[in-house]
Amino acid sequence: MDALVLWDIDGTLVHAGGVGAEVFDRALEESLGTRPPERVQMSGKTDPQIVGEYLAMLGIDDPGAHLPAVLAQLERELEAAEDDIRAAGRVLPGVLEVITGLTDRGHVLQSVLTGNIAPNALRKLAVFGLDSLLDLEVGAYGSDHADRTELVPIALARVLANRGLAFDRSRVWIVGDSANDLACARAGGVRCLLVATGRSARGELAALGPDAVLEDLSDTGEVLEILAS
Repeated sequence: MDALVLWDIDGTLVHAGGVGAEVFDRALEESLGTRPPERVQMSGKTDPQIVGEYLAMLGIDDPGAHLPAVLAQLERELEAAEDDIRAAGRVLPGVLEVITGLTDRGHVLQSVLTGNIAPNALRKLAVFGLDSLLDLEVGAYGSDHADRTELVPIALARVLANRGLAFDRSRVWIVGDSANDLACARAGGVRCLLVATGRSARGELAALGPDAVLEDLSDTGEVLEILAS
């Protein structure tokens, strides 16, 4: 293996059709007895970070004491919403073709780097049949650290421990759709491809200065060329 690609999930590989935001509302209501008055911006954040912002919004005393229970309920709510995600969500353009194309090349390891807690990341991917196409054992998740910028070293350590592979950081790519994906890549000293399939337009993403930016992943040849560079 001579390259590692770490995929963001929401807004990059799949859209959950708005269900993802709703499960936070339900998890907070079940855990605390109240829903938030408004929704926080979630793009590129970790689940613990999002829950922490909601707890602050709700004026919860000692939010750290409530965080584990809300995250556990978040997992249960997403499991209950699996059919809704399947019905309302979708795999984004070009995703299957790019993942398959990288696999066919035989020298690229693919996993995820996501703000989702691990069980929710796996569930979202499984709903759309993507879980078997990626090496999820060596990914990094929001359940590993609330700060997304800390996740690259975690993924690299797992790749080394579980697959015996050490990658030069110039051969590691994060593929995401937000400024936080780029910040994570820069903090970890790796490269970043941003796609405008989330909440940010291509021009906004390009202004951030990623290594590459695309409208989406639909041009398989172009994406494979970028990730091979």
